[in-house]
Amino acid sequence: QVQLVESGGGLVQAGDSLRLSCAASGRTTVNFGMGWFRQAPGKERHFVAAISWNASTYYADSVKGRFTISRDNAKKTTYLQMNSLKPEDTAVYYCALRMASRLGARVSEYGYWGQGTQVTVSS
Repeated sequence: QVQLVESGGGLVQAGDSLRLSCAASGRTTVNFGMGWFRQAPGKERHFVAAISWNASTYYADSVKGRFTISRDNAKKTTYLQMNSLKPEDTAVYYCALRMASRLGARVSEYGYWGQGTQVTVSS
């Protein structure tokens, strides 16, 4: 089994920064992809960013230039650095893992999910 544990959420003001972390444990494939998604109240879960085993990245247009995804393979940890936060970034952020090396941007492509961490951006 694979477990994902997120940390780093909180309440910030518009323009501030936050860094989310997601640590994976358990049995994974050698090459696995990771991603971040977010879900606002009453809305569907949406893609934010993804990173492949070899550090190729892909971002949603809404966060491009403001968010940066990275990973530490030795620690099986992925990070999401969020700068210039906006109120519309407010959501529960989930990290996800897929047993494939390629990038994935759909919820259905990920088989393992963290419990989520709340990010609230006040105006």
